[in-house]
Amino acid sequence: MEFQVLVFTALSIGFIHTLLGPDHYLPFIVISKARNWNTFKTLSITFLCGIGHVIGSVVLGILGITLGIALNLVEGIESFRGELAAWLLIGFGIAYTVWGLRIGFRSIEHSHEHDHDEHSKNHSHDQPDGHHHHSHHHLGLHAHIHGDQKKLTPWVLFIIFVLGPCEPLIPILMYPAAQGNWMDVFVVSAAFSLTTVATMMVMVFIAYKGLAKVKFDWLERYMHAIAGFIIAASGLAIKFLGL
Repeated sequence: MEFQVLVFTALSIGFIHTLLGPDHYLPFIVISKARNWNTFKTLSITFLCGIGHVIGSVVLGILGITLGIALNLVEGIESFRGELAAWLLIGFGIAYTVWGLRIGFRSIEHSHEHDHDEHSKNHSHDQPDGHHHHSHHHLGLHAHIHGDQKKLTPWVLFIIFVLGPCEPLIPILMYPAAQGNWMDVFVVSAAFSLTTVATMMVMVFIAYKGLAKVKFDWLERYMHAIAGFIIAASGLAIKFLGL
């Protein structure tokens, strides 16, 4: 009976902890929209980051149990990891917002008027009066997202999620560990981990499909900035609201 209660608790906490933590899914939703990731890439990156997220806490919990480290010390380490992950999200979000604004402003088209000299006018068939205007933006050939930048963002997210803690998991692991039942420790860890990752992927998938039908019109050029702002807001929510 105790085993069933532990597994149910792990499943419930994994689901609720993930659902109430916007940092578990919002970064993937907004980055995938800004960078036009397809469904497979979005869910693959979400899955890998989710696995890294739970494994970090599972390994810490098992090490704490094996080495006989007190529960409050392990939870203190998890709390520190949470602080670090929150600040990394905030920093990454702000940096991405600034970069996104730069890209957005440079993509705005504007017009210039030109007056040609007499020589140009004599050789111009399209503009005989020597006066014309044209529209352009300042993105140029090298303002797109380079391959290295595309590869960097998933790795940044992965590192942040590996550092991000799963605080509710530690107390659940301690109970079967105190009884020396390592099979229960494994099952409880697996139940919590699978629920957490599955909830992340479902939330991302639903939002991804929903946003695919939304037209942002002129806001499209600012999607990177919006993504960065939402990521920073997620970090601030963790830091100051405890989400």
